[in-house]
Amino acid sequence: MQDKATVKQKFDISTDHKVFLADETGTEVDEDVFADIIEQKPDTLWMVIDAVAVTDPEQVTAKMKSTFQYRQKMIQDPEKSSSVLSLFPRFLDTKGLVLQDFELLFGVETASKLLEKWDCTLKQKVIQEAKNLTQSPLLSCLIQSAENCSTCQEDWDRDMSSLLLLVYLLPPPSSGNKKFVKISVREALDRVVRFHKSCCSFEEVLGSTQTTQPYILAVGTSKSSIHDYYIAVDKWLIPCMAKSSLSAFDELFKVHYVFGISYDAALHNMFTFLQTTIYNIDVGITRESPRVGDLRAKFLN
Repeated sequence: MQDKATVKQKFDISTDHKVFLADETGTEVDEDVFADIIEQKPDTLWMVIDAVAVTDPEQVTAKMKSTFQYRQKMIQDPEKSSSVLSLFPRFLDTKGLVLQDFELLFGVETASKLLEKWDCTLKQKVIQEAKNLTQSPLLSCLIQSAENCSTCQEDWDRDMSSLLLLVYLLPPPSSGNKKFVKISVREALDRVVRFHKSCCSFEEVLGSTQTTQPYILAVGTSKSSIHDYYIAVDKWLIPCMAKSSLSAFDELFKVHYVFGISYDAALHNMFTFLQTTIYNIDVGITRESPRVGDLRAKFLN
């Protein structure tokens, strides 16, 4: 058997019927690597599974969990890392898979850090620190929304507004690096989250986006009334598990680790702060800018 077409022919399965191949453990194997595995493990017992039948979210989650190590090997291979979403499209129609992979990487305690810490300790510190900055109309508006003092439908909710204040506290680096084009804080905010009116097509917004870096696509009737969140990754849309802006921001951070994506240069300071100060990942190993170190020191003291 060389591929799915051969399998379908052998078992008299319609050519337009979707199936997938799995080894004796139930681990799905993509046809692109099937021949290699056959050569390495010729005695493997293979199963032909009806893909249409695997629609139960629990079954999908279990199968994705069983292929976690395989995805990690792909991510570490520069030639294969960009193909993860193509080979594992269930990320695009099953919520929670990004969260599951991140939890498998770092454990439950690390995975829950942002959701546990933000409201009880960090949000108010971020707001107070932002008040010390030179004020602009947009910054003042975000502070008001973060404090729940705004009634404008064009403003983000409290959590998203307070999270976006981190971009002001840790702005894009200067253009001293020749590979990096200096952008404004307002432009950097659009690299974190973009609003998409629910009556418009996704193709329109994805087609106009030039970046391949992950960002949140918030879908609703207004910024203050969002009913769905997605993580956009290089023209793909990954549905977020929860419907809160804080949870969407949590998934945005985690996508970088799940798919091996480097931080956007304009948001590097912000994501590094989240990584070392909130999630406590690679503290003391990761190189930080003085801004990140100073802000962490203020927040932890």
